[in-house]
Amino acid sequence: MARAVWSGSISFGLVNVAVKAYTAVREHEVRFHQIDKKSGARVRYEKVSEKTHKKLDSDDIEMGYEVRKGRYVSFTKEELAELRPRSTRTVEVSDFVPLEDIDPIYYERTYWLAPDGPAAARAYALLCAAMEDRQRVGIGSVAMRNKQYLAAIRPLEGVLAMSTLRFADEVVARSEIDALPSRRARPEAKELRLAAQIVDALQAPWKPEKYHDTYTEELRDLIERRAKGETVAIDQSPAETAKVLDLMEALNASVAAAKKRRRGSVGQAFERAAKELVPAEKSTQRKAAPAKKRTAKRTTAVHSKTATRKSA
Repeated sequence: MARAVWSGSISFGLVNVAVKAYTAVREHEVRFHQIDKKSGARVRYEKVSEKTHKKLDSDDIEMGYEVRKGRYVSFTKEELAELRPRSTRTVEVSDFVPLEDIDPIYYERTYWLAPDGPAAARAYALLCAAMEDRQRVGIGSVAMRNKQYLAAIRPLEGVLAMSTLRFADEVVARSEIDALPSRRARPEAKELRLAAQIVDALQAPWKPEKYHDTYTEELRDLIERRAKGETVAIDQSPAETAKVLDLMEALNASVAAAKKRRRGSVGQAFERAAKELVPAEKSTQRKAAPAKKRTAKRTTAVHSKTATRKSA
C-alpha cells in the first residue's frame, strides 16, 4: 500500500483543502555496489582526514563550504538543521496560470494529491473542477523534507497532482550556451518540404507505455541469468561509426528506412517524399514503365474475350 510522503492543505482564497501527497513516479535504475574481486565482500569507504590521514568519527566532522581554494566557512550539522525550512502544512496558491505557459524544463517531480478524509472530499472536487473548467494551474510554494519547492497544482486524469518546479535561477538560459545558434537558419524549400513529410508520416498519438528502457531491461535479464549460474558473454564489439552524409542523402535514407517500417497511407506519403529527390527526367521514365505493363494487361484481356466469343 502506498504511503503518503506529505500531508497538509491547499489554500486558495479563504478555502482550505486537506490533502495527502503520494509519489507519482518510481525509479527503475539498477544500482551496483563495489565488491572485492577476491573475497566478494563489499568495499566500504572510510572518512579520513586529508591532512592527518586518520580515520574520523561522526562527532569529529562538521560541514564546510569552500569560498576559495583551501578556505572553508564551517557549520555544525545542528546549525544547518536549524537553517533548513520546516516542512510546511499549507500550499498557499498565489496565482492560477495557463498550463501551456509552463515550459517542461521547469518540471521536477510529480505527486498525486488525495483528499485527506471524507470532510475534504467536497472542497477537493470543487478545486479540481474549477481548474479543469478554466484550464488553470495553481502556483505556490511548499517545503518538504527540509527543502523549499515551487509547486504547480493541476488537474490530471480527474484528480489533482502536484509537481515540484525549478526556480527561475535554476534554469540555464540559452544565452549562456555559446554553442547554440544565435539566429534561426532558413532551410531550402525542398529540404523543408521533405522533412515535413517525414514528420507528418511518423506522427502518432502519445502512448508512454509504448517506450521502454531497453538498456535496463537487458541489464536486469543479464543479472538474472548470471544469478542462475549461466555464463553470459557481453558483446564488446565497437559500435559502428555513423557515415557522414549530405543532408539530402540523409533525408533520402530516412525515407527509405521508414518505408520499410510503415505501410498504407504512411507508405504513400514516403513514396511522395522519395519522388521529391528524383530528377524530373528519371521520374518520367519510371512512370512510363508501369504504363506499358497496364496496356499489355488490357490487350491480353481483350484477346481473351475475343477468343471466348469465337469458341462459343
